[in-house]
Amino acid sequence: MTAEGTTPTTTTTTGMPSWAKKSILIVVGVLALVIAYFILAAFLPRWWSIRVGNLSDQAFSKGISWGLTFGTLCTLVPLLLFTVAWAVRKRRGGKVIAIIALVLAVATAIPNLLTLSIVLGGNNASHAGERTLDTEAPGFRGASLVGAVIAIVLFALLTFVVVRGQRRRAQKRLNAATTNPAASGPTQGTTGAFPPS
Repeated sequence: MTAEGTTPTTTTTTGMPSWAKKSILIVVGVLALVIAYFILAAFLPRWWSIRVGNLSDQAFSKGISWGLTFGTLCTLVPLLLFTVAWAVRKRRGGKVIAIIALVLAVATAIPNLLTLSIVLGGNNASHAGERTLDTEAPGFRGASLVGAVIAIVLFALLTFVVVRGQRRRAQKRLNAATTNPAASGPTQGTTGAFPPS
């Protein structure tokens, strides 16, 4: 009896509660992300600066043109994709589209994030990336910043045009809705006042 009585209590006490399992998973996930960050932080700035240096080939014109291209596209496209994700999030099937748009937005922003990690980073890999960009891709960092500013201005103008168009269409629909009952009201009154003979 005692053995049978102790068996259920040992099985219930040995099982971990769900919150503990979730906590362990979260801690393991955060640790994995931190380890991956430090590994990538030591590798990616050097790798990206070498790739950009190969593209620019030590020429100011190429460094500036590639910087403008990456800065503009890798800022404007993520902003547009974030807007799409926000717009469709509550629609039917919108969560899947929103997640896909967010993943694509982050993936498209990676070149700018890598450049930012070189500019703002304080580790040895960032300093090595800065030296490589200075010699192999002159003008790239400044042009990337200018391209990002251009992309933000373009996005703001595009948002202004779209919102203004939506408001105008809404105002036209409102005006049409208010004028139609006024136009149909007298015709109904006249038909009621003067019945056909």
